[in-house]
Formats: sequence, structure tokens, C-alpha cells
Amino acid sequence: MPADPMWCLVMFDLPTQTAEQRRAYTGFRNLLLDCGFVRTQYSVYAKYSPAGVLTQRAVNLIRAGVPPQGEVRLMHVTDIQWASTIRIFNAAVENPEEKPTQLAFF
Repeated sequence: MPADPMWCLVMFDLPTQTAEQRRAYTGFRNLLLDCGFVRTQYSVYAKYSPAGVLTQRAVNLIRAGVPPQGEVRLMHVTDIQWASTIRIFNAAVENPEEKPTQLAFF
């Protein structure tokens, strides 16, 4: 039985006082982008997973990429919960992001 589609949110606070900390911050952001996450807000990234939660390999990759003194939180929400969010941008209500289209491989 296939799992329900989920969205994984990665929320983080990373130190950025020194040049080394800013490089580590950029490296962590690039890691998330390389893993297929998209920025939804500053320091909040999301990834759609039609098969359910992230794999343990992906969680381990993110865990290994957290810079020293960084705080990261991973949270899964269902596609239905994500679709019911209210997004307000520039004082106007907008629809939440649509789930990405699936690629078909033949």
C-alpha cells in the first residue's frame, strides 16, 4: 500500500556572524537545494514527496550538513494540510504552492 503524499519542511537558524559561518550557511542552503528542496520563506525550505516521508539517507545527509551551533527542525505535513495553509504575501492572500508535476520515465 503506497504512502500518502507528504511535504517535508526544514526550518533552521544558523549563525552568520563570521565569514566562516556565512560560508557554512550557504553550504547548508545549497545542500537543501541539491536535495530538491525549495525555499518557501527565509530559512524555511520544503520538498514534496509523493511517496511519504523523507528517506533515512536524506535525513542523515541533512543531519551531517548542519553547521556547528546550527539548529534545524524537520517536519512532515500531509498534502491536504499543506493545501489548506493560508499564505499572505504583501497583504494579499495567495494560494499555497502547488505540488510539483511528476516526471514520467519510459
